Amino acid sequence: MPLLRPRKTWSTPVVEEERLHVPCALCGGTRFVPSLVCDGFSYVKCAGCALIQINPQPVADSVKARYGENYLAYELENEENFLTLQLLGLADAGFPKIERGLMERAGREGEKPRLLDVGCATGALLAVLRDRNWNVTGSEISPAAEHAREKRGLDVRRTGLEDCRFPDARFDVVLASHLIEHLNRPAEFLREVRRILRPGGYFMVTTPNASGFQARLFGGRWRGAIFDHLYVFSKRTLKAMLKAQGFSVKGVYTWGGLAAGTAPAPVKRFADRAAKRLGAGDVMLIKARK
Repeated sequence: MPLLRPRKTWSTPVVEEERLHVPCALCGGTRFVPSLVCDGFSYVKCAGCALIQINPQPVADSVKARYGENYLAYELENEENFLTLQLLGLADAGFPKIERGLMERAGREGEKPRLLDVGCATGALLAVLRDRNWNVTGSEISPAAEHAREKRGLDVRRTGLEDCRFPDARFDVVLASHLIEHLNRPAEFLREVRRILRPGGYFMVTTPNASGFQARLFGGRWRGAIFDHLYVFSKRTLKAMLKAQGFSVKGVYTWGGLAAGTAPAPVKRFADRAAKRLGAGDVMLIKARK
């Protein structure tokens, strides 16, 4: 049985928008070569550092306008599955050990550890962590922020991270799951994350892996290559961007060998195990520290 075309994740339709040519977000280069050719749009690759990006890039206001009520409906429909995947990824990256250490400190000092989830969607993960004695805060630009506040009673700001204006060294842990690839200025975002982390604090960033098995197999048909992903990072380019912003990379974890429905179940199980063992999974989580 041949491999089937993978079903891509939610994305806004390809439309004409105001766009600007921008320098590479990683190295500042201005020379690009063709990369992934998708349905109605394409990516280029920086000739200097190999960061894959849409360029010319939609302006920030156009990007923000994409995340309306349709996005909220998508998040609500998939909330349980997304939460399960987030918890599994955090477990792989050693989050329970970090949690135990911070809770022990909280027991001595009498102050709950602080955690920020940027792009927290409906707040499902924040609600779980609040119940585990974290002091939690979220940032979310879509109507999901209101859902998190009204239905779960969470402190979620409906704005981007930079506009939250948190104090320096505010948080012990910052999470960003499937967010950084949507941002116009990912390096500035990482700089802000580092500013608001306490010394020794952890940042865990999850994003599609352009150096994974599926990306190499499917090319422009890869499910991570969607119109809403302004950047698709490889393990090398994301680690380089984190290090350039002063982070120390402590671990890289990947999962996902073949998308559901693209191959017979035994083939998928084998591919999933192999991709995880080889670090070639479709999704990666990088654990970094200030």
